This record gives sequence, structure tokens and C-alpha cells, in this order.
Amino acid sequence: MRNKTKNNFEMKSGNFSRRELLGLVGAATGAAVLVSTDGFNGIEKTAHAAAGTGLTSEPKAFVYTELQIDMSFKKVPWRDLNLLISNQDGLLNKTWFAGVGTNSVGGIYSFHSVEAAQRYCTDFFPELAKKLGVAQTTRIFDGSVVKDASFGMASPHFGVKPEQQPGAFVYTEVQVNVPFDKAPWKSRNPILKQQKGLISKLWLSGLNTHTLGGVDAFDTVENAKEFAIEVFPKTAKKLNAAFYTRVFDAKVTELASRGINSPYYI
Repeated sequence: MRNKTKNNFEMKSGNFSRRELLGLVGAATGAAVLVSTDGFNGIEKTAHAAAGTGLTSEPKAFVYTELQIDMSFKKVPWRDLNLLISNQDGLLNKTWFAGVGTNSVGGIYSFHSVEAAQRYCTDFFPELAKKLGVAQTTRIFDGSVVKDASFGMASPHFGVKPEQQPGAFVYTEVQVNVPFDKAPWKSRNPILKQQKGLISKLWLSGLNTHTLGGVDAFDTVENAKEFAIEVFPKTAKKLNAAFYTRVFDAKVTELASRGINSPYYI
């Protein structure tokens, strides 16, 4: 069954013509997508044009996505998908995620408004997952409340220039209901800064749910896995809460992420 699902996704995505792929969600979004023939440079221009529409560059919302697939990122048609995604209303940037050990595909996105993030999660992404024939996960986070906490952890989403490129990302989310103004981020940040291999942290606060989490950039997959497997569970235990962690390989997605304005790559 697993191989059948994998082959089904490869059949539906990896072998699409560009026209077929770009037409996947056209009806759902109602947006016209301009196809570039310039390869990577054209995609990069499209992403920059989408982000440079005069909208504020400071994110007001973040979106986490993950598709339930098992597919090497080398086979993901990210160039064509970047064209589709970059044309979505209000998108500022995306960082692609490739699951370590699972080959799942997803990302963390910045949007200029909560409303734009909601449209992406309720219209565009579910339709894309449906056409690809796979289950999906989406989460929306309030970007306006995490600015100070994230800036204090050198988050490039809030203008801090990265000092080095990431080798891995860790996504975390704790099943709590804590408004971010009551979250203990001021005491947590100094502790997190001592974490081996940590480059930066984007704090996340669940829209309507007030879950606490983040996207942590690490220098290596090994250090990322140590944090996700050994360190973070102890934090969740202190909160007496269930939690969610994912580890992603940042090296294999670098080119794709650069093509859609990811702030992590210098």
C-alpha cells in the first residue's frame, strides 16, 4: 500500500507537464499564473514580483504545511510549484521542508495578513493536496504577537541577517492554550541560545488556539535531531502537554527555498 501511494504521487506530480501542473489549482484560486521560460531565474523574478507589490514585508501570519507523502525532494517539481505558490495573494516568502526519514514535503510561509494565510489554507493548499491525491496538514500562526520574541532569537523573518546557512530545521508545537503575551519566552530565549547548533528561532503562536511552537534553524541534522528527540520532550513534559516535532533537511531544499525568497539563505 505504501508503494502504491508513493507511485500514485509520482504519477500525479513528477510526470506532469508544466501546463497540467499550473492548471491544478487555477479553478480554485481564480488567479492567472504567468509561466516563465527563464528557468530558475524566471521563478526567482516571479517570487520577487509577488513579494514586491507594495505590501508590508513584515509578516503578520505564518503558515506551516506538510503533505503526507514519501518522495525524494529531487523528484518534487518545485520550480513549477514555486510559480503557483508565488502568485498566491499576500505571500511574502516560503521555506521548503523535506522530512528527514520520511521524505514528506512542506514548508513554512510568511503572509502579509491573517486573511491571506486563511485563504491559502482553506482554498489553495487543500485543492492542491486533493489533486495530488495525498493527505495534508496546515497550521496558521499569528505573526504580529511573536515579533519581539523571534527578533531576540535572530529570526530572519523579522529582519535579522543570518550569520550562517541552516543545515536543518525543527518544527515544534505544544498542545497548550497560552496567549503569547503570557508565554515565558523571555526566560526561554536565553536557555535556547545555549542549545548546541541552534542558529535562530521563529516563535509560533497558534491562531485561535494559542498553541506554542516554533521553527528552529540548526547547523546540522544531527544537532536538530538531538533537540527534537532529547531536549524538547523535556520542555513539553514540564508543561504536562502533548507535543509535535518534525525534523527537516535544509540542504536539499536550499535552491527551491531561494527561488521563493526564503529569508534563511545568505
